[in-house]
Amino acid sequence: MSNFNDDVSYDDSNPPEESSNRTFLFAAGGLGLLVLLALLCLGAYVIFSMNTNQTAEQTAIAQATQQQATIQAGLTQTAIAQALTATSGVTATLPPTNTPVVAQVSVTVSPTANPATATVGAAFTQIAVSTQTFIPTSTALPNTGFADEVGIPGMFLASLALVVVIFLVRRLRAAPTR
Repeated sequence: MSNFNDDVSYDDSNPPEESSNRTFLFAAGGLGLLVLLALLCLGAYVIFSMNTNQTAEQTAIAQATQQQATIQAGLTQTAIAQALTATSGVTATLPPTNTPVVAQVSVTVSPTANPATATVGAAFTQIAVSTQTFIPTSTALPNTGFADEVGIPGMFLASLALVVVIFLVRRLRAAPTR
């Protein structure tokens, strides 16, 4: 009662080698080079844009300092002018005297008001009030977001590169293997 089968042979031979896929290796290498090139371009962009950012920041600091100096100079001149302004001293003034007023009684005729005059006066008041309201003007849009920093040409190139990658991958998939 043995379950041992003598007909089974156990070979220790190596399995056949699979053929190397050169197309895949070329595509992977190309994508690797593309990523490396993108990283190099990003590094160059950071290095070159850092200089312009520092220059803009230094210019803003210089302008703010100049504005503060101008304000301080104006305040100093105002204080000096106020200190030099002559003020009058105390003078001897006589107290007011009682002066009698001669008043004569007279009859004053009061005209009746025309109702059209009141309507025109109200219209003038409404016009004056309506011209005093400020009408807000539109302002420029803020410069924030990805499209403002990179720009439309950069986004167009990135989308074109992605479309090329899609077509390459589809073509390489459809290529016959050896």
